[in-house]
Order: sequence, then structure tokens, then C-alpha cells
Amino acid sequence: MPIDDCPTPAAALGALWRAQGLNKEALARIAFTGAAAGFTSSLRVVEAAQVSAGAAALAATEIERWRAPGRLAQSVTVDAQHAAFETSGYFTLDGVQPDAWAPISGLYACGQAAGAPGWVRIHANFDHHRDGALALLGLPTGPGTPRAAVEQALAQWNAEDFEARAAARGLPIAAARSAAQWQALGHEAVLAQQPLVAITRLGDAPSLPWPALAEGDKPLAGLRVLDLTRIIAGPVAGRTLAAHGADVMLVNGPHLPNIEAIADTSRGKRSATLDLRGDSGRQALSELVAQSQVFLQAYRPGALAAKGFSAGELARLRPGLVVAELSAYGWQGPWGGRPGFDSLVQTATGVQADEALARGQAAPRALPMQILDYSAGFLLACGIQAALLRQAREGGSWQVRVTLAGVARWLRGLGAVEVPDGDWDQPKPDIAPYLETSASGFGALRAVRHCAVLSRSAPGWQRLSVPPGSDAPRWD
Repeated sequence: MPIDDCPTPAAALGALWRAQGLNKEALARIAFTGAAAGFTSSLRVVEAAQVSAGAAALAATEIERWRAPGRLAQSVTVDAQHAAFETSGYFTLDGVQPDAWAPISGLYACGQAAGAPGWVRIHANFDHHRDGALALLGLPTGPGTPRAAVEQALAQWNAEDFEARAAARGLPIAAARSAAQWQALGHEAVLAQQPLVAITRLGDAPSLPWPALAEGDKPLAGLRVLDLTRIIAGPVAGRTLAAHGADVMLVNGPHLPNIEAIADTSRGKRSATLDLRGDSGRQALSELVAQSQVFLQAYRPGALAAKGFSAGELARLRPGLVVAELSAYGWQGPWGGRPGFDSLVQTATGVQADEALARGQAAPRALPMQILDYSAGFLLACGIQAALLRQAREGGSWQVRVTLAGVARWLRGLGAVEVPDGDWDQPKPDIAPYLETSASGFGALRAVRHCAVLSRSAPGWQRLSVPPGSDAPRWD
């Protein structure tokens, strides 16, 4: 879209707010303030952060209005610089900022020896993903294989051939494309037919009673959320609900790996483990579901269904449940079910090619923050609350779905930014005013406060971040 026609943050919020059937009068109670330095992009990444975080916070105020109709409705403010810093994912443990990427994760030139130069991005933060990529390249598995060996091996590969072979093995790898090349694959047309936040009624159920909201409680106090997610977007959705008062239980498999960011994204959550490979673990999860209002998951499409926890089965276990699901590329279409992460979706959909073109660079260029992950998490939190309001008013069980690729499409729709040459490497201001320090089960945690501020019940986290298994898998 032409730059002059780009929607303002308020207009962008209004469009997604109305699409979820939420009260349009609430839009008068939110303000987007300030400007952000240090996060320059050819796309409106800061506005996307403000709008998505603001949508989740404003939805929380609507739930409070439903639960406590006599209270004055709260207003919401989202500062641009604060939103940019939150979506940067910055945190330290005991004064050290963990490395976000494994040694062989990242962008590689490929195809030079094959006469088909291109680029691929490998996501290898988990050992099994690293070893899968190395095995595909014919290299020794394990941490000892250097990055230079991967570079040399990829010189023999066509980017799209490598991507296709990786996808057949379930490996998270993406070839770099332009936006036009992505659209030519046909999956973008599938995404265009789907809402950014899809809310679907699963079946009939009575309206579930809400626990009483005491004076001084946050809007989502007493709401029970099961969070079966691990990588950024899903955990951000659960953390956002916790910031507004929800009782969130993170449920990990004891055998599943996690990334360092779990220390940051676990703020405000209980943290339990259940092994769903056995009958006892599945039974324990069924018992938790029967006492919950929300079930949030980001497993590979079909993985939980194979264990008896499809959306339909979950609604049978708990009539009236809101089932929230996150996927990289969605559940239908040519790329439906394909694994992916923020950086890979940016690569595959042409976002990074466009960013490089705007900078006058040849190599694909990542956005200045993992905005697809964070916006997807905030938008999923908003959709969950919209579905909860429908459940309270209409009854029914509900499904909410968001995809990273759908968020990439939405981000493009916010429009392009013309960046003067000298502004690309604008320094970041001091992050310290936006940080909070707390003890945690991982060490002293210093991380960014939530950026969406309510006028009366300031968002924040009562529970300290703790490692998986620190809490019993039961509701008190």
C-alpha cells in the first residue's frame, strides 16, 4: 500500500478489534504515545508492537467491565519505546545476557558451487534440530561441527532444494525469497482467506461461571490458563494474560528442551511438568483441563490430537473451554503444518529480502526484533479474551487461532517506511528505565516490564519465574 495510505495505530487496532466482535466504544479508552529510537525498519514494527499489546490490554479492561459492571472502565496507554524494548526480548540472568542463538543457527549463503546462489536460514537452537540439519548436509552430528563446515557444505545445495528436503524431515529451515516469490507459492492466498485472529465456535456449552472479582483484583484474576507452549509467541500470550491477573500454569514435558528465554517468559506462571507419552500424564492433564477456562498450545499441528487432546476432545473434557492454538504457517494450504519460527517466517515470506532491499544490501536482513513472535503472542492473548467474552455472553466452546505467517501478512499491511540513509543504525536509548529486577529460579532476573499500562490495575507478575517442574500439576 502507498505510504500515505498506511493506517495509524488507532485505525489498525480498530480494524482487528471490530473483526473480533469487540465493543467499538472501548477504542476511545486507548492511547498510543511517544516514538521509538534504535529499532529502525522498512516496516512498521514498533506500531505493530503497540497495536498488538494494546489490543490485549484493552480486551482485559472489557473483561473487567463484564465481571464488575459498576467499576469505572480503565484506560490503556502503550508507549512506543517501551513496546519496542519489550519485543526485543532483552533480559539478563545474574547480570549476563544469554546468547539467543546456537552456534550454527542463522543465515547462510548457498548454491555457489551448484551455480544457483541463494540463501537459507537454519534454526538449530535445539540439539535435535541441529543434528537433523547436520545429518542432511552429511556432516558429523553434535556440537563439535563448526559453522565453517556448514557454510562449505551448503555451497553445494540449491536453497529451495535444501528447504524441501529439510521440510520432509520436519526440520525448521527456510530458503530466502522475495515477497513475489512467496506469493507465487500459493500459501499467501490461503492466508488471505483467514482472519488474523480466527475465533470459531467448537460446539454448544453453557456459560461458565466466573470467580468473583474482589476490589483491587486485576481484570483476569481467578481465570485459569493452561499454557503448553515453549518458544516465544505462545509463552508471550500466557505471560500477557498473567500480567493482567490470570492464573497461568506452564506445562512442560520433562523430556522436552527449552530455550534460555523461558526465564523471561515464565514470569507470573506456575511451572509444572507432565509426560504425555504415558497414561498417567494424559490423565493428569485431563483433570487440569476440566478445571480450566483456557487451553493454550503451540505444538506441531496434529501432535496433541494424536495424544487425545484435539480441540474437539478438549471441548468435550471441559464444555465451555477456550482452546487457543498457534502455528508458524497455519493448518491448511501448501505450507500448512510446516515447522517454523519467527526468523524463518521472516525469511520465507520475503520480509527479510525487503528489509535488505530497503537498506541496499544483498543478504537478507532480519527485522530489529522478533516482532512476529511478540505480536502473535499479544494478538492471541487478545483473541482468547474475546472468546472468553463470547463464552460468557453466548455459551459455547471456542477455538482461537493465530499464525506467524498471518502476522507477517498483517505487518506488511501496516505499510512501508521510508528511512533516510543515515537513520538505519540509529542507537538505542538506555533500556534501564523500562526494566524490573526480581529473584527467579534461574537466577537474578532483570527484564522489561509489560508495556501496556492500565490506568488503575498496573500490569505485572505476582509469581516469580521458576524452572519446569517447580510446581505440582494441580490447581490449588
